[in-house]
Amino acid sequence: MPPSPAPARSGRPSGDLPALTASHAAWAAVTALAALGLRVIEPGPGLSGPVFFGMLAMAVPGLAGLTLLWRDGARARLAVLGIWSLAAAVTALLSGGVGGSLSGYLLMPVAAGIVLGSGRPGGLKLALLGAAASALSALIGMGAALMGDPSVALPFTAAFSALSAAGATAVALQLAWRLRERELGEALTAVARVETVLSAQPGLTLVLDDTGRVLAAYGVPPQPLPVAPLLDEGLMAAVHAPDRQTLMAALQRAGAGGEAQIRFTPRKALDRRIALLLRRMDSPEGDLRLIAQAFDATDAYVREVALDTARAEAEATSRSKSRFLATMSHELRTPLNAVLGFADIMRQSLFGPLPARYADYAQSIHSAGEHLLDLINDVLDVSKIEAERYQLSMERFDAREVLSDAMALVRPQADEAGVNLSAVLPSETVAVEADRRALKQIALNLLSNAVKFTPSHGSVTVTVEGIGPYLELIVSDTGTGIAPEDLKRLGKPFEQAGGEEQRAQGTGLGLSLARALSELHGGRLSIESTLGEGTAVTVRLPVHKHQLEATGHPGAEIIAFAPAASQISDL
Repeated sequence: MPPSPAPARSGRPSGDLPALTASHAAWAAVTALAALGLRVIEPGPGLSGPVFFGMLAMAVPGLAGLTLLWRDGARARLAVLGIWSLAAAVTALLSGGVGGSLSGYLLMPVAAGIVLGSGRPGGLKLALLGAAASALSALIGMGAALMGDPSVALPFTAAFSALSAAGATAVALQLAWRLRERELGEALTAVARVETVLSAQPGLTLVLDDTGRVLAAYGVPPQPLPVAPLLDEGLMAAVHAPDRQTLMAALQRAGAGGEAQIRFTPRKALDRRIALLLRRMDSPEGDLRLIAQAFDATDAYVREVALDTARAEAEATSRSKSRFLATMSHELRTPLNAVLGFADIMRQSLFGPLPARYADYAQSIHSAGEHLLDLINDVLDVSKIEAERYQLSMERFDAREVLSDAMALVRPQADEAGVNLSAVLPSETVAVEADRRALKQIALNLLSNAVKFTPSHGSVTVTVEGIGPYLELIVSDTGTGIAPEDLKRLGKPFEQAGGEEQRAQGTGLGLSLARALSELHGGRLSIESTLGEGTAVTVRLPVHKHQLEATGHPGAEIIAFAPAASQISDL
């Protein structure tokens, strides 16, 4: 692609520069040739002496105008106008001024000022400077005529100077007027284009003052917000009364330089909603103005109401379910405990021996009942937490005791699966203030999961440590690991990882319950896992109590003696 032309230094279109320099060149050529021709055809002594040189002087500004092709700008044009003024003054001095044969050239600074300043900032000043130069040239010529002999009458020269000056003035006006018409046409086209775009936009654009009075409106208005009443009464009158305070606050916020977005109810269409976006837009005169865009937001409002209703119903259903399960604790556990008790009696043959098949049945009933009771306990605990009815019973104890009890319960399962279960416990007391049952439940669930998903000859390690105010419990294993896409789902009720065989080994409640109990203590549960290598679950609870709290300070102990035996010593 050819390179685009550089913009003019003055910031205006450079299309008038060729015509401007061409007119200057034509003036220089015509004036010089006319001076030579009139020397021949002029009667009497002919065109000679000062008048001839005065006419040649008027050709110089035409040549000076050609310099604008190389350097155009405000100063360059002012310099060219200065040369026109100087040439007119010299011509008036040599030809006798207003009464001389070249009096028509006195108007040339005016014509030059018009054509040099047309369409430019400060162009009127150039025209006025040209007029002042013409007047000064006339005064100079009049002074020269009073002090010397009047010039010889040269009718052809006088007529040519008048006609050429009139023609130059006409050309200057034509160039200036053509440029003005072109700029005006471009401005009107741009305005029409902008108005077409604004009028065709799907929303309604309003120009407001800080009180909400509508100064202009563009675009297609929403059906419940016609434009005519807005222009007559203002935006505030079109808004339902309860929403007017919100609109006023939005106007003030936008007027302060921020952006405000509200939704209001039209006064004449209470079943509709209008979304309004407001932003500050200062006018060229410096007045505070606001620009607003209005859209019909009824459909979005209806969808939000439907979503809110559905969410409220779902939350109510969930709360009802949680309340039902939380209140059914006794009703669910009591018959199951009876089943377990009778199955245990038969399994131990307390009232006499049973046939071998019935003994196997009793053992199966007892095992299935214990599994079902564990599941019911987990479901009830989760439901209590969701219903916000789970109460922590805080007490002080040694966390190592709870971890040892949990390991003792899981060890038979680990031995049966061939998994090595070990613990790394500190030698000193790990004092905590927490819910003993909840902490035991957390450890038990994490240990059970680790043993369950660790193959034979694998290992599960428990680490407990007090770090500042936190109790850190880590259960790591060398099991199957968890895929990255499954890690995002774990921790929610009934969410499980792995294939069908792994999912059949649990319900997905153990990890969810451990996470919920951790959060009830103000802590958090995190999981790190590599598929095929193992998993490490970390629980951090802000329940650790420092040993120094018993004394209140780490300094020396001060013992008070009886007055008779006391001695003063510096500690």
